[in-house]
Amino acid sequence: MKHKKYLVENVIHGVFLILGLITVGCVLLITVYLVMSGIPAIHKIGLFKFLFGETWASTAAEPAFGILPFILTSIYGTAGAILLGVPIGFLTAVYLAKIASPAVKNVVTSAVGLLAGIPSVVYGLVGMIVLVPAIRTCFNLPDGSSLLAAIVVLGVMILPSIIDVSITALEAVPKEYEDASLALGATPVETYFKVSVPAAKSGIAAAVVLGVGRAIGEATAVMMVSGNVPNMPSLFQSVRFLTTAVASEMSYSSGLQQQALFSIALVLFLFIMLINATLNFFLKRNKEE
Repeated sequence: MKHKKYLVENVIHGVFLILGLITVGCVLLITVYLVMSGIPAIHKIGLFKFLFGETWASTAAEPAFGILPFILTSIYGTAGAILLGVPIGFLTAVYLAKIASPAVKNVVTSAVGLLAGIPSVVYGLVGMIVLVPAIRTCFNLPDGSSLLAAIVVLGVMILPSIIDVSITALEAVPKEYEDASLALGATPVETYFKVSVPAAKSGIAAAVVLGVGRAIGEATAVMMVSGNVPNMPSLFQSVRFLTTAVASEMSYSSGLQQQALFSIALVLFLFIMLINATLNFFLKRNKEE
């Protein structure tokens, strides 16, 4: 019986090991494929012209493949979404984890879960129908499709990730910490923000990083509300993100244009890898502390 138990454990261990190796192998294959597909275009165009060129005209008689507008737009759009979504998501998580009654928590948590399950195209459709005309009317613009619309949509889309992970981190804080703070005379609000939040800072940081990953990797919703025009980023001007640059032209691209799109995908992939490295840094630092 004991031998059979060990045999089952070894089999399960082997299955998990194989699945883990498959996951690592998939990441390596994607990395190798993007590098092999993206490097030739960078070599032909030139690294400086590709990364810092301000003009993207892939189908012109004399094509230009500068992706600086896409890089800056992705950075500004992601930063704006974080500035909009993180405070709302963080404060909502603190309220749900520490202050809200069970009934309110169940209702709001269900709503957040529903928000996470809405497809990207629905966010984009609602943005096109409601948000874009509202921006056009409020700011007296010829077209409401802009970086601002993309920031608002992305800010809403990252809320579920930030709220869910932050709640989990806050609820994992030992209750003894809060009891000790209250016993020393601190108010509940002071305890939540000066004891619970610092104790859960690693999990909250992970939530923010996940939100960044969701924002920088979104394509469909952003394409529908941003105008998808390769301009240098401006808050009230139509813009194009790294993700939408690949999605909008890949279906009809060929030759150097297609290689350049793979190069854009490679740049985006490196951004995602940087985000994951940041996440690992925060998690490892928390373990060391």
